[in-house]
Amino acid sequence: MNQTSFASTRSETDIQPISPVLESNLKWLETHFEYCEDLSVFQWHFGPELQYTAFSVYFDSLFENKALNYMKASLQDLVPHEVGPAISITPEDVIRFFSNHGVSSQSSKLVNDLIEASDDIVTGHLVIFINGWNQALSYKVASLTTRQVSEPSAESVVHGPRESTVENLQKNIGMLRQRLKTPNFKLEKFTLGVETKTEVNIAYLINAVNLEALAELKERISRMKKVNVLDTSFIEEWIEDSTYSPFPQYRYTERPDTATAALLDGKIIVLVEGTGSILICPGLFTEMYQSSEDFYQRSMIASLIRIMRIFAFFIALSLPSIYIALTTFHPELIPTVLLLALMNAREGIPFPAFYEAAIMEFFFELLREAGARLPRQIGSTISIVGALVIGEAAISAGIASPSMVVVVSLTGIASFAIPQYNMATALRIIKIPLMILSTFLGGFGLMIGFLWILLHLTSLRSLGQPYLNPVAPLQPKQLLDTLIRAPLKILLRSPRNKLFGSKK
Repeated sequence: MNQTSFASTRSETDIQPISPVLESNLKWLETHFEYCEDLSVFQWHFGPELQYTAFSVYFDSLFENKALNYMKASLQDLVPHEVGPAISITPEDVIRFFSNHGVSSQSSKLVNDLIEASDDIVTGHLVIFINGWNQALSYKVASLTTRQVSEPSAESVVHGPRESTVENLQKNIGMLRQRLKTPNFKLEKFTLGVETKTEVNIAYLINAVNLEALAELKERISRMKKVNVLDTSFIEEWIEDSTYSPFPQYRYTERPDTATAALLDGKIIVLVEGTGSILICPGLFTEMYQSSEDFYQRSMIASLIRIMRIFAFFIALSLPSIYIALTTFHPELIPTVLLLALMNAREGIPFPAFYEAAIMEFFFELLREAGARLPRQIGSTISIVGALVIGEAAISAGIASPSMVVVVSLTGIASFAIPQYNMATALRIIKIPLMILSTFLGGFGLMIGFLWILLHLTSLRSLGQPYLNPVAPLQPKQLLDTLIRAPLKILLRSPRNKLFGSKK
């Protein structure tokens, strides 16, 4: 396992050697952590007549009482019994043992300078300094209660596993290890940020991943050496190919089974300490309409649902624009009975179709955002009731026609059918310029907008890979799991690495 830590690559001027004089180290740490009220310094004595001194440093806020009491009690067993009785231990015994045999715990290490020791302290280590020794012992013993594994809130399924990732990085890695029992599952660690020192891991299957894409991802993450990362989305924006594209170039998931399937397909995933969101790299356009439940349904049902999601994409993108173009420029394309009904519904409306659609879309988006920010118990109720009340009030006041309320409602419902929330958000942005083009140029403007979107999608890259792969460039053998889902007895026999092809 190749581990890279940017925090450890410091210049010689940043090194502060540990002094053999205990008081010097204590004074430096007290100055370095000034006004850190949760810093604890536990001084203790050992050896014959307890004449030798030492102290341990840690942050109270990073420890539970149980773990902290255990560490205090275990300080007396610092050196194994082969050195001698605990009461007769001398600093020379400690130095000899740890210098010749190394540390006695898997979660501990020796540190040589105070800067490294302070970095360990802020990341949840307990560091022990002993008088007369120019090194220190660092124990990884941070223990905080975090959210327990539960059912995913954003990717719920009827069939399949119900585990969700949490904010604890080691738990997330463990859930992946349970599913990938192979040494080909590789993890590489990075430490990003001057203040946050956030631990970031990239994971991949060495026998399936594209090595060029892996090298490109590492190179892009290396540019984030001093970036204070708080969430996976920070990394997404830094490594994406086109910053100003409305389309998401990477996928998110909080399901370990989805992340495992992505790894089997040759993808790279990014896990960040403190967040449950897993970033899947690269992300393709066709994958934005796939759900983990597609593999837990029968092939025909899963394929029909995927096709329905594609229709939902076009509805969410273009239904208001099509309505504006037809009613404003091309009424002859509307059946006569439907046209008369639309004209009757719009009678007395003081606004053109564009303004009518813009007002209703604004209110709908406002309600959707309010429902997302309100407490969960009342958010959905307010959204539904608000939409009904405002829609009925707008019709009664003559601000909008019933047909426009139906169009806006169908547009919003269609966006909810898209599994990836960031793709649904992109459609909310793109439909606005399409509405403007339809207002001024009708169907011709709508066609221009579609061509612009198609050209943009064909030129877009995700981690250097074509965004429309495997549709453009066309790769027929990899279409078994795109718009439709082939039966598993065929799919599981085919190369699972759809993006890059099977490796020999």
